[in-house]
Amino acid sequence: MTVSLDAADVSALGPVAAVAAVRDALAGGLDPGGDVPRAVVPLAHGQGLLMPSEHGGWYGVKVATVAPGNTARGLRRINATYLLHDSATLTPVALLDGVALTTLRTPAVSVAAGLERLRALAAGDGGEGRGLRLVVFGAGPQGEGHVATVRAHVPVADVAVVTRRGGPVPGWADRHLAADDGGVADLVRRAEAVVTATSARRPVVDGRLVRDDAVVLAVGSHEPDVRELDSVLMGRATVVVESREIALREAGDVVLAIREGTLAPDDLVTPADLSGARAAAVPADRPLVVKTCGAGWQDLVVAVAAYRRKTGTVGKRG
Repeated sequence: MTVSLDAADVSALGPVAAVAAVRDALAGGLDPGGDVPRAVVPLAHGQGLLMPSEHGGWYGVKVATVAPGNTARGLRRINATYLLHDSATLTPVALLDGVALTTLRTPAVSVAAGLERLRALAAGDGGEGRGLRLVVFGAGPQGEGHVATVRAHVPVADVAVVTRRGGPVPGWADRHLAADDGGVADLVRRAEAVVTATSARRPVVDGRLVRDDAVVLAVGSHEPDVRELDSVLMGRATVVVESREIALREAGDVVLAIREGTLAPDDLVTPADLSGARAAAVPADRPLVVKTCGAGWQDLVVAVAAYRRKTGTVGKRG
């Protein structure tokens, strides 16, 4: 029987369990580089995305669409559905709301990769015992999701959201500034964590302003000619990517910094590196940039966790 998980069912997994699902999968030997590359289908009014993955006795595929013009229509820019199968029989076992899944898994991957630094900042002089200061570029679901996921793991003292024109303060933030507000630069200088979750095609953060010990979680771009972070920041930072193959193919923040000579492919760090011998070698006095584009394995491991929670099959397959 195929079980349906609506947005509420998927969201009920929560950010702590979603981060744990990502970290457990990587610790268990999942190889992000082994995923089938997602297919990007150019459409008349946007893009179609097909994102398959198989791991740990499960196979799943997300079918998503990106329609830039929907924002002006008051409609969702991204729509998606996820179909989960048992690998042994290839029988579909669950149909999940793909938008809710994306909203949950994207910050889970970001925070999973940056968690040790975030915890160190919250516990040490950076957090000064009062919680982290976050600056979030973008007021959409991913901005909100990243704040909720960070809050679920470390204390947060202040959240400032920055958008092109400013506007009302979202319920999950403490203030809302326009990008050209003179106060934005000071907020970035002081922030222990910066999130970029925008549809911008050019950098939204001045890389010279980011603290040497800050964490930057960048998720807005997934095209090789689009970026939210400038080459200055990418050259200063330890850059963590979900896989080198994806970053060099899709992450404009990475591709353009390499083209401009401030970053080299060999500089890129993967989650596997962070959990291995290189973890201790990540310098604490350089910004930590976590740049993700999205990958099928991320949807799969979080979808399985949500399915198990819904059906009470924790520890069981199918």
